[in-house]
Amino acid sequence: MAKRVPIDQLTQAVDKILQEYGDDVQGNINDIVKDITKQGAKTLKGESRNTFGGTGKYASGWTSQAETGRVSAQGTIYNGSVPGLPHLLENGHANRGGGRTAGRIHIAKVEEELIKQFESKVKSQL
Repeated sequence: MAKRVPIDQLTQAVDKILQEYGDDVQGNINDIVKDITKQGAKTLKGESRNTFGGTGKYASGWTSQAETGRVSAQGTIYNGSVPGLPHLLENGHANRGGGRTAGRIHIAKVEEELIKQFESKVKSQL
C-alpha cells in the first residue's frame, strides 16, 4: 500500500524519491565504468599481442583507471610502460629517411566495442 504524504510535503517526498533513484543509477554507472575499463585494458593486451606479436613491454603495459564521483564517471585506458607509442602505432609516423609508416588500427576497434557494451549495460540497468 502506498504511503500517504500531506500535500504540503509532496515536493520534498518527490525530491527524496528522485534523489534515491539518481544515487542508485549513478552507483550502477560507476560500477559499469570500472568493469568496462578493466575489460578494455585486458582486451588491448590481447590485441597488442596479436597485432605486434610477443608479450613485451607494449602489450603488457595496458592499464585502466576509473574516476567516479557522485554525478560523473570517467574511465581511462592507457599504456603505462610506453605512453607515446600507442598514438604512433595507431596513426603511423614519419621515418628518418623521409618516408611514412602506416598505422596499425588496434585501439579504435576495441574502443568501438567498449562503447557499444557500455551503452547496452547502461540501458539494461535503467
